[in-house]
Amino acid sequence: MKIIISGGGTGGHIYPAIAIADALKRREPLIDILFVGAKGRMEMEKVPAAGYKIEGIWISGFQRKVTFSNVLFPVKVIHSLIACRSIVKTFKPDVVIGVGGYASGPLVKTAAGMGIPTVLQEQNSYAGVTNKILAKKAKVICVAYPGMEKFFPAEKIVLTGNPMRNQLVKDISRKEAADYFGLSANKKTVLAFGGSLGARTINETINNSYDLIADRNDIQVLWQIGKLYADTYLETPTAKLENVKATVFIDRMDLAYALADVVISRAGAITISELALTGKPAILVPSPHVAEDHQTHNARSLEQMGAAILIPDGEAPKKAFPEAIRLLDHPDEIAKLEYEIRKMARQDAAEDIAEIIIQLAQKKSTSWS
Repeated sequence: MKIIISGGGTGGHIYPAIAIADALKRREPLIDILFVGAKGRMEMEKVPAAGYKIEGIWISGFQRKVTFSNVLFPVKVIHSLIACRSIVKTFKPDVVIGVGGYASGPLVKTAAGMGIPTVLQEQNSYAGVTNKILAKKAKVICVAYPGMEKFFPAEKIVLTGNPMRNQLVKDISRKEAADYFGLSANKKTVLAFGGSLGARTINETINNSYDLIADRNDIQVLWQIGKLYADTYLETPTAKLENVKATVFIDRMDLAYALADVVISRAGAITISELALTGKPAILVPSPHVAEDHQTHNARSLEQMGAAILIPDGEAPKKAFPEAIRLLDHPDEIAKLEYEIRKMARQDAAEDIAEIIIQLAQKKSTSWS
């Protein structure tokens, strides 16, 4: 059995793709999996590190402003389509999966045009332009949110959730987590992060909250600054407070979630899936700089379900931390948020997607319900 998984660009696409590959390997140890990514993007490093083969194609996104890169965009598209056709003809996959990102479009389009069954994995509550186009020929579309019929044909949709890293569901004691970070197991904890690179708004939110943090001996803050902003925030007075643990990167997010009572974060699809899986009350600050403003759509979907609190990016530096403290002082509201967000958790998403792919590859069924 041969499978191609295409896409990448960000961890939000790469890690679900690797989770799917791992699930396929668990089901079919002899399965042959090839990744296809965009040259120069992070998948070219992360996928081999996870133990999988990857081929790179020359492709990038279309910029919304006039740039030299846009002049090359048509050339890149044609070049990538030719490269994808060669990859598909050589590898001869039984199924191709697109997980989003620059490489996903040309590879899935090429495979579908050559009569190979394709599967899409849409992580967000608001589908991107590329997936909406690719959906026309896809056999199955795996989604993480209900109500995706407004973007895709209803008969092709399967609500699987987003594939996640297994370590997040391990049973970890609060004391173990607190000891790892050098924090107290007895204090209420705010976890604030904006991804591995960091988020300026979330960093400003914590940095501006010096007085609020210093005045509360019963709370503590675990603050991931991100490598883009380490020089700006790591040595600030807020970062030096006794009840603040400021770090450039958190390598054990399972421990961070185990310790957290309230989370302040962006609203990327994978972050939200992690919050659901760990049942964490969240204050979501959507990034306004992403395609189709999909983080705002993600956060709004949760807000409407009573599963999270949405604070717009421009309001967060003044409002997000006071809201976190208010929640910490109202355990009944925390309990409600925990209950509602756990409803979104789908621990077996990767296994369910792997099952769909294997059945397609074996041509056992074309009906998924």
